[in-house]
Amino acid sequence: MKNTNIDILLIEDSPHDAEMSLRALKKNKIANDIIHLTNGAQVLNFLFGLGEFEGRDVDNKPKLILLDLKMPKIDGIEVLQKIKQNESTKRIPVVVLTSSKENPDIQKCYDLGANSYLVKPVDFNSFIRSVTDSGMYWMLLNQLPY
Repeated sequence: MKNTNIDILLIEDSPHDAEMSLRALKKNKIANDIIHLTNGAQVLNFLFGLGEFEGRDVDNKPKLILLDLKMPKIDGIEVLQKIKQNESTKRIPVVVLTSSKENPDIQKCYDLGANSYLVKPVDFNSFIRSVTDSGMYWMLLNQLPY
């Protein structure tokens, strides 16, 4: 994989939700370089330069991770835990973007270090607005420590 700048790492297994998120971020010019991955194993391999991403420059970190919780292979909670426990990735802002309104999921994500927890709106326009607003804050207003 080419070592280009990475603005956003979008982790979403639903093709429909991923397409809507990508459309919202690109249409509103929030991010140019978005990488979309569909399962937790891919994410960990990407971030830590393992498996199919062996040799990738792991110092080239995303500025933001949008993380779905309900994913195949390794779920989002375990991915979040591994991101926040690792010295090289723990400062990357992680916004959980999921359909789960369950309090145990919300508590667990914040306990593990999630920077924000957003429940995906069912309504198309609300979904687009939610992704756009979150992207604008984290990509344009928030100051990163690196």
